[in-house]
Amino acid sequence: MTQDQRLAQLLAWLERERGVARAFALRELGVSPATLKRDIAKLRHQQDWAIQWNAEAESWQLDRQAVPGRQMLGLKFSPDEAHALLTMQHLLAQMDVGGLLSKHLRPMAKHLNALVQYDTHGKHVDVGRFLRVAHVGTRRVNLPCFQTVGGALLSRIRLTICHVKRQTGEAITRDVSPQRLIHYRGNWYLDAWCHTKNLLRSFAVDAITSAVALPDQSAIDIPEEALDAEFGEGYGIFAGKNVQWATLRFSADRSRWVSHEIWHPNQRGEFDDQQRWVLAVPYSDDRELVMDILRHVPEVQVLEPKALRDSIMAKLGVGIRTVGAGS
Repeated sequence: MTQDQRLAQLLAWLERERGVARAFALRELGVSPATLKRDIAKLRHQQDWAIQWNAEAESWQLDRQAVPGRQMLGLKFSPDEAHALLTMQHLLAQMDVGGLLSKHLRPMAKHLNALVQYDTHGKHVDVGRFLRVAHVGTRRVNLPCFQTVGGALLSRIRLTICHVKRQTGEAITRDVSPQRLIHYRGNWYLDAWCHTKNLLRSFAVDAITSAVALPDQSAIDIPEEALDAEFGEGYGIFAGKNVQWATLRFSADRSRWVSHEIWHPNQRGEFDDQQRWVLAVPYSDDRELVMDILRHVPEVQVLEPKALRDSIMAKLGVGIRTVGAGS
């Protein structure tokens, strides 16, 4: 057991018990009296915990009014805050399908578990047992590529990437200045300035087959306002400058669910006089929006624009013809 783990355990005992006997601490921690004395001294003098020695009971006690929290890596947390951090860590670990963050999360989880491994009734806490994140449609990424991209992004240097265009299967090589990583619907996307085309582009990270950092070439920085103007106003990953608005109307039954969904940060919605949810969302390329609308057919109507309604009808027509041909 490391010293950090011992300190966390001592604080857990001090907060849960009226006092921690020296004999108990020596036995449970498996350390010498000199080591235990140094641990208590560090809690008192370096981490500023108000720990009092009760000579009659041969135990230490915590002055709860003076120090109401727990400490990790120089930061104090209340029990509720530590539990919240551990909960977030477990959620992040479950979202980390490709193992992108696990090696960085593991040390934090170790410390947090030491801080909050017992609940208020003295029972062991296993936060992971109570939390699950379901992944649907998540694509795995190449871990070395992701780490190279992330490192270049934070170091503000350029990259040479090889990216596969899914529409054609063609592999293209681009020199880019990474601007930001976007986690959208379980998948990662890189917004970057493409020096080959002199344009802003968004690349699916799972389609990047190789990435080489160029440490001698500094990345150019695009203002956030310009990035938002290019990527942030449209719908989903097909955002762009030529933004239109789609108006959708859902049945009263389906509206009870859809009215609580966020399709776009700038969406507008209201109930009509028949309790049908009328939703307006901006989009540039209609491909992803069409897929989302099709999930709700026949409980949705596309009120406008006509071009989007025609796209939906065309997709439905292809589906009907395909099913008919195979029957």
